[in-house]
Amino acid sequence: MKAVRFHRYGDIDVLGVEDVEPRPLGPRDVLVQVRAAGINPGEAKIRTGALHERFPATFPSGQGSDLAGTVAATGAAVTGWAPGDPVLGWSWERSSHAEYVVVPYDQLVRKPDGLPWTAAGALYVAGSTAWAAVTAVDARAGETVVVSGATGGVGTIAVQLLRLRRAHIVAIASPRHRDWLESQGATLVHYGSGVTERLRRAIEGDGAGTAHAFLDFHGGDYPRIALSLGVPPRKVNTLDYGLAAALGARAQGSAEGTSRAVLTELAELTAAGRIEVPISRTHPLGEVRAAFTHLEHDHPLGKVVLLPNAVPDSIRQPRGRVGVRV
Repeated sequence: MKAVRFHRYGDIDVLGVEDVEPRPLGPRDVLVQVRAAGINPGEAKIRTGALHERFPATFPSGQGSDLAGTVAATGAAVTGWAPGDPVLGWSWERSSHAEYVVVPYDQLVRKPDGLPWTAAGALYVAGSTAWAAVTAVDARAGETVVVSGATGGVGTIAVQLLRLRRAHIVAIASPRHRDWLESQGATLVHYGSGVTERLRRAIEGDGAGTAHAFLDFHGGDYPRIALSLGVPPRKVNTLDYGLAAALGARAQGSAEGTSRAVLTELAELTAAGRIEVPISRTHPLGEVRAAFTHLEHDHPLGKVVLLPNAVPDSIRQPRGRVGVRV
């Protein structure tokens, strides 16, 4: 099969697509033919070595946690899955940016009929992170919640989960994404110099006069800005674990949001049209460098997705075992 690999830390040019064998299929494993696999900023940080202390790479390293596709084969002890079943889920082995991936059976959920492949393949990391963050601050109806990085993969889902909770949303983002944010009922505050004062004015204009919670999906000074706005530390959630510990804030992310129950609910909400997974761009597997260039340099709205086995949704995957060695 074809799979993304890199053999040393570095910039985008260390990424390549190579011929590799899927890892052996264990008794509790499922082989999935990958139709869509989202890419994430954390994967870029792992590739550069920025997260070496926390998430070291073993070379040659694969990539990818998000996945959606069809079951190709199952291990001897697996029940509940059969070849041809449409699934979405996650890999903890950095292996989903590939034509096939082997994962334990309990890291998959069934893909609802109304859920597009691209959204299904982009849902796990962003969805679980957003779910954990919104839950961590216990956002409630009528509360004002500030969201930094509001139009990235995680932020777009968090904004919509807050909308479902009937919170007032103040979104820090680029003005070029104003239309999408306003469609979600959010108030846009553009980032950059003077953002704290712009936030104060927006919060006052929102009618609440105070910010009740702050979700930081960008990093930097935002957790300190949250405290300066009067948000209690327990109602601040950031992905900067060190700063969270220093400030007494929360740092709930994908690990805390990972469960089949959460992913199933997110998939059903998306299939029902209650939330969306904005897709900025899709790329075939061979264009993985272009995909990460777009993600890292263009600040897109929502997700960027690889399509390792692009097949039109109107073409139904034939049932039965595919011709790969396991």
